[in-house]
Amino acid sequence: MCANFKPLTLTQLQQLQLPAIDFEYADEVYPMGNCPLLFQSERGLEWRKVMFGLVPKWATDVTVAKHTYNARQETLLQKPSFQASILKCKFGVIPVTEFYESKYIDDKPQRWGVKRKDGQAFFIAALYEIVKIGEQIIRSATMLTMDALDHPMMKDFHEPGNVKRSVIVVPHQHLKTWLNWKSPDITSFVEGFPVDEFECLHVPKQKLMKQTPQLNMFE
Repeated sequence: MCANFKPLTLTQLQQLQLPAIDFEYADEVYPMGNCPLLFQSERGLEWRKVMFGLVPKWATDVTVAKHTYNARQETLLQKPSFQASILKCKFGVIPVTEFYESKYIDDKPQRWGVKRKDGQAFFIAALYEIVKIGEQIIRSATMLTMDALDHPMMKDFHEPGNVKRSVIVVPHQHLKTWLNWKSPDITSFVEGFPVDEFECLHVPKQKLMKQTPQLNMFE
């Protein structure tokens, strides 16, 4: 699972020679936050600002996104939240600098980050949707995940047990194939990312310092 990540930077965007992004987004994204999604349109590669967490056509509000930010590739056709999107092959990618997972050390969760060793952004496979709730147009997306019980890096994350998941990383050379894919069968893309190209590091959450009268006295 991935509930928290850093989207690509301007420098990474330029390195990948991708179209410019004409909207702002946060340095770090959580469910219901906004992030950039890359997809293929009739005009070529395009960006959309999307909510992290897919809002299906039947939703009456966006709070469902708190539970739909990841989607298991094995059950996409069975889950009402994702069924319509996968049948219409609404594929995109969310480019990421680093994503975060929990690793349990002495039965306590620690925040670890996963990123490329060369510092480049990488593409996480996504499904997207567009809905209208009231007068508001909502664009949203979910990251696709796969079983990671045998993945050398991702098997060490999440709570101890037999359920281990990983986001599906689309290799740079397969980007256009993925974005133009016209079948709900995505098994050919379900492959663990190469460990030798990635690294994981302990990244504790930064604690916010509480303001005190002493800190504010000279403002």
